[in-house]
Amino acid sequence: MEPASDGGSTGQSGKTVEECQDMIQRSLRTPMVKFLKEHLKKSGCSIGDNFIKAVNCDALKATGGYVPGVGIIVCSNHINIQDEVNQVVIHELIHAYDDCRAANLDWSNCAHHACSEIRAGHLSGDCHYKRELLRGFMKIRGREQECIRRRVMKSLSANPYCSEAAAKDAMEAVWDICYNDTKPFDRAP
Repeated sequence: MEPASDGGSTGQSGKTVEECQDMIQRSLRTPMVKFLKEHLKKSGCSIGDNFIKAVNCDALKATGGYVPGVGIIVCSNHINIQDEVNQVVIHELIHAYDDCRAANLDWSNCAHHACSEIRAGHLSGDCHYKRELLRGFMKIRGREQECIRRRVMKSLSANPYCSEAAAKDAMEAVWDICYNDTKPFDRAP
């Protein structure tokens, strides 16, 4: 799940579903998205044309999400610019990749969920310093890991199986192995 806002531009009214669907189509042509789709296919999980959908998310306070066995949703009403769509698609494709390569991944298990969130936060560029500045976070030293931890906790807070304490313990327990797991990339992009 990609949190809607840490203070960025998603507070505006957003796009229509049709506008967002067009933005998703543009996103599918970016090198990072092409790379992730190719590696999903190599892992035995090719994705169809309807795998990534724009929807209006009135109840969901996120810019998008991955639904195992269904696909990726991008919340049009929480999206304003192409970069936001690209980020959501990349972040959620990393979750789809994790789901594909791990036969026993259990999203109700806080450690499994935390690991995929750590990887998605680290590998997608969610915590790039420019994005953090736009969210109003000015810290330079240790910024990326702090951002990932904050966003992992925000995502896990939406998991009904993870209390705040369980989420924090799970994140800490899997941090090193998951942060350093850069597959399908050779190193963190």
